[in-house]
Amino acid sequence: MGIFSRLKALISSNVNDVINKAEKPEKMLNQAIIDMNEQLIESKKAVAMAIADEKKLEREMENQAAQSKEWERKAMLAVQAGKDDLAKEALLRKQEYDNAYQEYQKQWASQKASVEKLKESLRDLQNKIEEAQRKKNLLVARAKRAEAQQKIQSTISSVSGNRSAFDAFDRMSQKVDQMEAEADAHQELEDFSSNNNLEKKFKELEKSDSSADLLLADLKAKMQALPDKSSE
Repeated sequence: MGIFSRLKALISSNVNDVINKAEKPEKMLNQAIIDMNEQLIESKKAVAMAIADEKKLEREMENQAAQSKEWERKAMLAVQAGKDDLAKEALLRKQEYDNAYQEYQKQWASQKASVEKLKESLRDLQNKIEEAQRKKNLLVARAKRAEAQQKIQSTISSVSGNRSAFDAFDRMSQKVDQMEAEADAHQELEDFSSNNNLEKKFKELEKSDSSADLLLADLKAKMQALPDKSSE
């Protein structure tokens, strides 16, 4: 497994731990981001080492090319000096450096291609971590909202499950209704009694007045029946 495959697996593991534990999401997510960045730093170091190896191969390749040119120059000097045997030896050394150059060139090309892939993977990983950082606040807000909703639902469930409190409230409401009804009944009876007493008084008064009129009329009639003393 390559370094980036391992890093992605570690990041995925961290995220899964956050989801599974679901304790203090903000703290967990912050720690996950910290872990990702630490792992990213280690990956950058690995990529830097790969780039260093590429540069080293490139320098060795260039050194082989330079040595090849140097032995070619020496071979030319030998030819000019009329020393063909020495020129042949110089050309054989040149050929050795040419062969080494070709081998280093292959290794350098392969290493360079690997480094480019590593750089691309590193950029992709950095983008993913930056995206995770941007989403962190949103995830924290969602987690807090979910926690608040859970508390509300728990409170509602607790209150709904406590029927005794509702029953007591209903009984008290019924008692208050009864008390109000009884108070209204007493008031109605008092008003009824007051009206009856008033009517009775007027009836007695009317009765009293009627009796007096009758007595007065009887008296006047009796007086008229008596002889007139003034005429005697």
